[in-house]
Amino acid sequence: MSDTRSGSRRLLGRLRQALAEPAEGQERLDRITRLIAEEMHTPVCSIYLFRDQETLELCATQGLNPEAVHKTRMRLGEGLVGRVAASTQPINTGNAPSQPGFRYMAETGEEIYSAFLGVPIQRLGERMGVLVVQSKESTPYDDDAIYALEVVAMVLAEMAELGAFVGEGAAMAAPHQHPVMIRGSIGQEGAAMGHVLLHEPRVVVTNPFADDAEAELHRLHTAVDELRISVDEMLTGADLKDKEQREVLEAYRMFANSKGWLRRMEADINRGLSAEAAVEKEQTAARARLEQVPDPYLRERLHDLDDLSNRLLRLLTGQGTDSGVETPEDPVLVARNIGPGELLAYGRGLRGIVLEEGSVGSHAAVVARALAIPLVINAERITTEALNGDRILVDGDQGLVHLRPEDSVAGAFRDKMAMMTKAQERYASIRRVPATTVYGPTIRLDMNAGLMADLPSLRSSGAEGVGLFRTELQFLVRSKFPTRGELAAAYSRVLDAAGGKRVVFRTLDIGSDKVLPYMKPQDEPNPALGWRAIRVGLDKPGVMRMQLQALIRGAKGRPLTVMFPFVAQFDEFRAARQMLLDEIEREKRLGRPLPKTLEIGAMLETPSLAFAPLQFYELADFISVGGNDLKQFFFAADRENERVRRRYDTLNVAFLTFLEWIVMRCRETKTPLSFCGEDAGRPVEALCFAAMGFRALSMRPASIGPVKHLLRRSNLSEVREIIDDARAHGAQSVRPAVMDWLRQQG
Repeated sequence: MSDTRSGSRRLLGRLRQALAEPAEGQERLDRITRLIAEEMHTPVCSIYLFRDQETLELCATQGLNPEAVHKTRMRLGEGLVGRVAASTQPINTGNAPSQPGFRYMAETGEEIYSAFLGVPIQRLGERMGVLVVQSKESTPYDDDAIYALEVVAMVLAEMAELGAFVGEGAAMAAPHQHPVMIRGSIGQEGAAMGHVLLHEPRVVVTNPFADDAEAELHRLHTAVDELRISVDEMLTGADLKDKEQREVLEAYRMFANSKGWLRRMEADINRGLSAEAAVEKEQTAARARLEQVPDPYLRERLHDLDDLSNRLLRLLTGQGTDSGVETPEDPVLVARNIGPGELLAYGRGLRGIVLEEGSVGSHAAVVARALAIPLVINAERITTEALNGDRILVDGDQGLVHLRPEDSVAGAFRDKMAMMTKAQERYASIRRVPATTVYGPTIRLDMNAGLMADLPSLRSSGAEGVGLFRTELQFLVRSKFPTRGELAAAYSRVLDAAGGKRVVFRTLDIGSDKVLPYMKPQDEPNPALGWRAIRVGLDKPGVMRMQLQALIRGAKGRPLTVMFPFVAQFDEFRAARQMLLDEIEREKRLGRPLPKTLEIGAMLETPSLAFAPLQFYELADFISVGGNDLKQFFFAADRENERVRRRYDTLNVAFLTFLEWIVMRCRETKTPLSFCGEDAGRPVEALCFAAMGFRALSMRPASIGPVKHLLRRSNLSEVREIIDDARAHGAQSVRPAVMDWLRQQG
């Protein structure tokens, strides 16, 4: 053990000296391969680095043909080197040619070497390359050699992060300096430019080496003790009535108290690493192991281990504390994912949001839409690529992110934003005029909301009212269930801010992608089709009644409009409606003020409700088509699934014909009908809905201007003729025909 430890320390000592001496990037890599070969008594040491995400290049070697440097390349997964990079796991063999996937590189002269050991050069899941040693011996390398090479690979990754291998004749591009374009998914339309504000800043280990192992061990133990105390306090202070939540935090505490985790970090320090480098080495190794595990529960624990390691690194380095992060004047938030409460804490000061994960229906997306902040989701590797303060452009209309953009890209983006600003100025001039189409009729344009912060948009956007107020946001941003009094006060403030304009309160729509943090999650195979919205309310009548009481009391004698979500059959609406009427009677008996008027409606989000008995349409005071859910159920295409959600067009002839059926049934019973959802805010779609007979649309505030602008210039009779003609000729979508007509109209 002592020989292994002293050998590792000697190797790291020489490596530190080589990196400390002034040299260009290529010269440094050449020195490193020489000293590794000498210290490990192996004839070959080579470093392969990524040229792009799919291509590895031989960038330095001791023992192979030097003419092959910067010429030998392979794809990710190709050959043994490519397999190491793809799996992020070492390959150690005494007979390389016999291994699956072996590829012979004639130009390197490696045919005389039988033994092969390759380890990934990676940092917290970011693959940078592969470090390889080879030998003529027909036996695998021993465990000590594997450990030594993994330590060196980890140090190389840290030094690459700090730019140690860039410069004249550089072996690799300077990290976090070159422009990067990342294609994600649209979470919220709009464009923004600013500077990166990382939600969880990267901790950079500036010195992976240590002279005094005892001092580093003391630093590690002090930080681990502090970490364990903070975890204990978190567990003690949390209001955990739910058994599963307590079990999750107990597992978190178990990780923090793991003796094996601490023992491995101590061993890394004894071999020459600093405390920070030891923590990060074990974090990287754990990530690589757990990412190969098929069990979703174990993979989820990866996040716990990541979080603990990051907390420990911040304790050791002091990086990432509130005092250490300077918020730019034009912040664009970048995060792996974020909860609604955390996002609201940043407020409207954010110019844009970019998430590595997320979904179109996630809490973050709902809040971003409420705040009218451009959002791009599923932006792969953005938290790896971005650093605090980096210049960033967010194109929410295309789902694109430009990090450290070139001047030409930034210039074109500024032009786009200037055009958008000019268009908004044009829309402002028609803010107070109705959306009356050429030769009539007039279309009512309402806005969607979910926060008090949305209400000022009623005046600035020109909306005639709030067609959908999402009441679940008041539940999602809290750590515990709100009281009836708190909700009543909130609803009263909403009506105050609306200034007499109609507000449609949608009752609690939870379940599916909207899970309350204090509610036991339901393990359902398909939650979008599961226990959600009105189904929860009818099964948990105490929750529903409490909210209905809060709505009645919040009205304070003013008009009240309530809408029930996700109704699938007539009986559900009838039961929920009766529950509201019962609460009205109860408030009357208590002598409390009753709403001046009461409207009770339903969201039509399931195809089944379109074919409900006529009595449903007669009983409902109004119906609002929930386009987002209705479209996904109509096409059997999950809107969270990027592979299928864009496959089906809203202006598909079948979908428009289905909407026409709903319009006809509402006309038969004279039931007011509106269309609510993202598509209502897209001008071309809104125009087609109006042509099909919708006389009210509800959308995000920023969309009202563009929609009104197009409606006021269009003749709905002509648009309807275009749609009918396309249907008659068997078109799958009316979009091409409508777009041609719009171009002809100028």
